[in-house]
This record gives sequence, structure tokens and C-alpha cells, in this order.
Amino acid sequence: MEKIANRKTSFSLKEQWQIFTGLMVFTKPYLGQFALAFIAMAGVSGIAAYLPVVIQQYMDNYLATQSVTMTITIKMSVFYFILTVLKALLQYLQHYSFRMASEKTVADIRNRLYHHVIHLGMRYFDQVPNGTVVSRVTNDTETIKQFWDVFLNLFNGIFNLVAIGVAMFALDWQLALSFIAFLPILLLLVYTYQKYSTIIYGRMREALSRLNARLSESISGIEIIQLFGQEDRMMAEFDAVNQEYVVARKAMFKMDALLLMPAINLIEALALALVLYLLGKQFLQGIAVDIGVIYAFTSYSKSFFHPLGQMIDSLSIFQDGMVSGSRVQKLLAYNEMAPQSLEGAQGQIEEGAIEVNNLSFSYDGENEVLHDINFQLPAGQTLALVGQTGSGKSSIINVLMRFYDFDQGQVKIDGQDIKAIPMAEIRDKMGLVLQDSFMFYGDIADNIALHGDYDPAYVQAAAEFVKADDFINHLDGQYHAKVIEGGAAFSTGQKQLLSFARTIVREPKILILDEATANIDTATEQKIQAGLANMRRGRTTIIIAHRLSTIKDADQILVLRHGQIIERGTHDELIAKGGTYYDMYQLQTFQESEV
Repeated sequence: MEKIANRKTSFSLKEQWQIFTGLMVFTKPYLGQFALAFIAMAGVSGIAAYLPVVIQQYMDNYLATQSVTMTITIKMSVFYFILTVLKALLQYLQHYSFRMASEKTVADIRNRLYHHVIHLGMRYFDQVPNGTVVSRVTNDTETIKQFWDVFLNLFNGIFNLVAIGVAMFALDWQLALSFIAFLPILLLLVYTYQKYSTIIYGRMREALSRLNARLSESISGIEIIQLFGQEDRMMAEFDAVNQEYVVARKAMFKMDALLLMPAINLIEALALALVLYLLGKQFLQGIAVDIGVIYAFTSYSKSFFHPLGQMIDSLSIFQDGMVSGSRVQKLLAYNEMAPQSLEGAQGQIEEGAIEVNNLSFSYDGENEVLHDINFQLPAGQTLALVGQTGSGKSSIINVLMRFYDFDQGQVKIDGQDIKAIPMAEIRDKMGLVLQDSFMFYGDIADNIALHGDYDPAYVQAAAEFVKADDFINHLDGQYHAKVIEGGAAFSTGQKQLLSFARTIVREPKILILDEATANIDTATEQKIQAGLANMRRGRTTIIIAHRLSTIKDADQILVLRHGQIIERGTHDELIAKGGTYYDMYQLQTFQESEV
């Protein structure tokens, strides 16, 4: 978990460059729009630097010499107005082009992340909370969108610095040097801020990630929280995580208030005071001082330092973006994807015969949960897996369904290595019904067909086949009845029936039932046994069974303990043997008779 989450929040210059270049890859399709924004920005900076010169020339060349006329005034006003309108138009073009390019870039990052996440192996989701994954795809990508503003402010500051610097040196190089003298102080401010902000913003993002994870967990488990009266405890734990985030934000506010705009405003005031001092000194020494120059330099003091202040202010976003960019890249770099078929795999599942030889499997690469599993299941027959919790039943299913890859042993279907069969073929020809059924937001028909290209009559036939039509026909809207998130409006049994229909509509050759009736009441189970019998007819079937009475007709039964097969045979053979299966069956028979 630690390796995946990667809690590092302080980056060297080399690491920052790697993160930056990694994010810049996503900008390539939109470089034209970014370039247009920067060209417009250069025009805005040039005009902004020239506007005070227009006023300075009007004041010094006409007002001070008392040679101004109405014609000159109108011409200067119209010229100034035209430049101002042109500046506004360029600002619009700058912001629109940049925002659209950054929005499209982040949309591509978000799509890339989602595509990557849904193709990750199950091991990743075993280790990382759902809220953390959501935070990567939503919060971190949103932060990266703001991260582009750093470069908008950076180039804006550079363009303004160059344009205003040239204008100031053209007017009075000595006064211009008084502004330039403050640049080392600004650079020291940037260095100090960057040094401390990385750590603080890293802590803030980590706290936000834990906050999202806690919230997601609470919403998912709300029924258990209320059932066991855990509201106060969960509120206290959430408040503790929330306070961590508040503390991190408080540290950020303190740092920003000390090192950002207040410090810039102070430097600006000192620079302006120095300029006024130098101008006053020149006047007292009898040196002529042009009033237009005074106006221009007081205007430049704001125009010179304010963009630099914005540039330094954006360093907070820069550090936040670095942390988010690192998180996104770490997720994209996580390469344990869902198992893939061998290159050029063309195997087909025609009959559904399964053969497992010497299979051993571990989730973490260290602790084996399956040891030397061997069995053969001819096409059309039924195999039942029984055993206590943690015995390895579901692990066998996970391997057969290719949710996890395996390194030791061999699994064959119709005599072909399972890795030589395309994943699409496996998903199409192997149907799995889990103990817990997940329903998507939409309607009944969508949840059965999963938006597949199935005729509505075919969907209804599948529901009738598994006896799900009995309750569907009583719903308002029937097959178009709305399904809210998670299918909360339906009973567990109803959701399971829909899951049966969802599986059978694809007509799989191999059917796997992972305790598919464990959460269904006895009356409902008896009602759908005929449907299950129809589902199994002509299909190779593997059943993970909790109620042993439901697997008496299985062609083979494997009894597992600690990942090993300890008994095998038919129901009658295992009862006659008088071993573990016999004990389990006798215990269940006694419990059912007591009920």
C-alpha cells in the first residue's frame, strides 16, 4: 500500500522536471492553442508597457510646454482608446485560448487515468481504498488544471518584466536600475517559498486523500454504521481526519500570508519610495524632472511588481500541482494490469472442458493461497467446490476468470492453455454470478443487457428463463423500471435474479456460480432452482456451494482446506467415505432440522 500511495511530498529539481515533462506530454495536441495564448499575452504586455509612455509623452511634450490643442488631445485620446480596446481583445484571446487548451489537456489526462484504472489488475483495488482512486481521477486532475495557470502567470510575468524593463530603461536608466535592484530579493523569496511549500502542500493533499477515502467508506457502509450505532465513532474519526486537513490548510495560509502578496506589496512600496527619493534628490540638485516620467514610473511600479507577485503567488499552485502530477504519474506507472492473453492468442471456447494441472497461486507473491490444485471437468458436467472460509474456493474462480494471473501450473479450456485464449472470448463464453450482485444506475433492461446489442425480446426471454420476470412484471414500467444506485430499491434476491438474467443472456459455455444463492431466502431459492437447472443444462458448471444440499447432483465435488484439495468425489462417494465432507453435511442437516 505504501509503495502504491507513495507519500513523498518533497521533490528535487530533477524530480520536478520529470513530473513537468511527464505532464507536458498531454499538451502536444493543443500546442497551437497554447502558442496563440502566449502570442496574445506578448501583445498585451507590449501594449501595457507602452500605454504609460503615451501619457508621459502627452504630459511632457504638450501639457508641460503648454502647446496642447483640442486636436492633439482628441488624437491622443483616440490612440489611447484604440490601444486599450486592442489590449482587451488580446486579453480575451489569451485567456480563452489558454483556458480551452488547459481544459482539453486535463480532460485527456482524466480519460487516460480512467482508461488505465479500469484495466488495472484486481490486486491494485485490494490494496488501495476507493476514495483514494476517486481522488486521483477527480481532485488531482482538477489541481493539474489549475497548475497550468502557473505557466500563464510565469510567462505573463516574464513578458511584463521584459516589456516594462525596456520601457523604463528607455525613459531613465538610473531609475530603472532601482527597480531591477529588488529582483534578487524576489528570487530569494521564490527560493524560500518553494523550499517550505512543497512539504506543506504534500501534507495537505495527503490529508485530502484520506478525507475522501474516509467519506467514500462511510457512504458505502452507511447501513452497517447505523445498524451497529457507530455514528458517533465514525463522526469522531472523520473529524480527526478533517482536522488534519484543516491544520495543513492553516499552515498553507500562514506561509502564503507571509511570503506571497504581502511581501510583494512591501517590496513594491519600497521600490516606489526609492524612485520618489531619487526624483526628489534630482529636483533638489537642480536637475529638471519631467512630470510625465514621474507618472510613468509610478505606473510601472504597479505593473512591474504585480505580475511578479502573481507569478510567486502561483507557486502555491505549482507545488500543489507537482504533488498531484506525481500522484497521477505514479498511478499511470502502476503496471500490474489485468491479466492479458498471449500475443496472437486465437483460442476459442467451443465445448467448455476444463483441466487444471499443478496450479499454485499467491495474491502477494509470497503467501500461497492455492497449492498444487489438480482436476479435470469434462464439458457439460458440474463441479462443486466446498470448504470453510479462506479454503481457496474463490481463488480458484479468480484464476479461472483471469481476474488474477498465475505463474505456477497450467489451466486449459478445451485442451488450450487459458492464456492462449483472447480475454474477449473468456468474458463472452464464461459467465459468473457472484454472491453480491451489483446494479448500475439505469433501468432493468440496461442492467440485464449492460447496453449490449440484444433485442428487447431476447432480454425478456433471459429474465423469464431464470424466473426473474415474476417480479419484473409487477414493477411500474416493468423492464424500463428505474434502478437507483446499487439497486437499493430491490431485495437481495431480486438483484440476484437480475444477475442470473445478465449472465444467461450471453449464453456462456461455462457457468460459474460463486455462492450465488447464499443471500437468497429458502423460499426464493426453491423458486429459482428450476431456473438454475435450466442455466446449467448443456453447460460446464462450477459451483461454490454453502448449502451442500444444493450440490447433490454435481458430477464432482472438491473439498478444500488451506488451499489444498483434501477430498474429491460425488456426493454419495464422499458421504460413504465419512470424512470432512460427511461431517459438514451431517452438521448442516442437523442445523436445518433444528430450524
